[in-house]
Amino acid sequence: MSSTRKYRRTACTGLALVLPLAALAACGGGGGADASAEAGSGKGTISVWAHQGQKSEDAAVQAAVKSFNSSQRDIKVELKLIPGNDYTKTITATSASELPDVMEFDGPTMANFVYNKKLAPIDDYISPKTMANATDASKSQGEIDGKHYGLGMYDSGLGIYGNKKLLDAAGVTYPTGLSDDWTAAQFTAALEALKAKDSDGKTLDIQENNGLTTEWGTYGFAPVVWSAGGSLIKGDKAEGALDTPAVVSALETVQSWKTYVDANTDGNAFAKGRVALSWVGHWMYPTYSQALGDDLVVLPLPDFGNGPKTGQGSWAWGIGADSKNAKAAGAFMDYLLNDTNVTAMTTANGAPPATRTALAASPLYKQGGPLQLFADQLAKPCGDSDITKTCVAVTRPVTAGYPTITAKFGEALNSIYGGADPKSALEKAARAIDQDFSDNAGYKIP
Repeated sequence: MSSTRKYRRTACTGLALVLPLAALAACGGGGGADASAEAGSGKGTISVWAHQGQKSEDAAVQAAVKSFNSSQRDIKVELKLIPGNDYTKTITATSASELPDVMEFDGPTMANFVYNKKLAPIDDYISPKTMANATDASKSQGEIDGKHYGLGMYDSGLGIYGNKKLLDAAGVTYPTGLSDDWTAAQFTAALEALKAKDSDGKTLDIQENNGLTTEWGTYGFAPVVWSAGGSLIKGDKAEGALDTPAVVSALETVQSWKTYVDANTDGNAFAKGRVALSWVGHWMYPTYSQALGDDLVVLPLPDFGNGPKTGQGSWAWGIGADSKNAKAAGAFMDYLLNDTNVTAMTTANGAPPATRTALAASPLYKQGGPLQLFADQLAKPCGDSDITKTCVAVTRPVTAGYPTITAKFGEALNSIYGGADPKSALEKAARAIDQDFSDNAGYKIP
């Protein structure tokens, strides 16, 4: 279920987009028609940039490049790994003419790079087979106005990890999947029941140690907004989407949970058994599984009225807008996104595969696997605009104005969690987002 959306331009406000990798939003330039890479001969040397992440991820990318170069003689890939903390800032500071033929990018930065003419549509250069094998959720992240600018090897998802031993001891009944998810009221009741059996009354981890004004705040808690029937932005307006009575009520509920939250300053609140529930993503499964074994259960986020929701999206691959050999770039992307390489990467980092065949075969995410919930969520994508009660995985707004949206939402969330009035905080955030759009004539392409 991939949605077609109108492209919105970004404002150059100097705001930092604080991603998990300390990325910085691109500003300046842009506008006008799409940039289009040149097809080229489909032969020769192409340059590829990737972020330097975990050693296992780096090894998977390096192995894919080595295997590709050995598999044929027409194209040679030259790979450059750039430290993750500097990666997006490097793309931002580099002119389009100096960017590589193929580059990796973090999902929320894509629209900004497209606006600034640093990414080209990939539809003409990757094979129909590759596109067809991409999950709908992955395609939603990479699509603007019916064109695709990126596809990922892996995706992401949110859930609640539970300690079965502690839940059972407190007499808490918990969901077994999406079909019997908790309501927000039931989740609150579970926290209260767990508190009665907990020495310090702290029963929940929300990764407070990562900070709510960072991208974690938006990724982790925008699902509350969506589940309450709201949006971070609807069309070009946050007012009437972000600050509705239902969203205000939902954030009041989240605010009430603070009394149950372990600050998690050591990052081990759940793994060490101090709390029974952890609100976080797929990436904590290896640590939690090792710590809890058979006592680990994986649950959906609570339903605030519009169905349970999760964020989705992660790193993806695209073709540089100034590439002179996009045919060769597309051939490499086809290879990179095959089952062998996607499986190697997702084995390395534990993320849900972003291709249909690799996801279906994944020991973790396949039907009956311990993380099937995350696959079930991704199988019901919303895109970023058509957020119905029946869809689950929502793409963060695909707009070059996303830095402003996430910064203002994060500020509101943090102040609400700190005790501010939810209605006032959300209205303030909505006004700031709308003013930013208004100052730039709606951020629409001329």
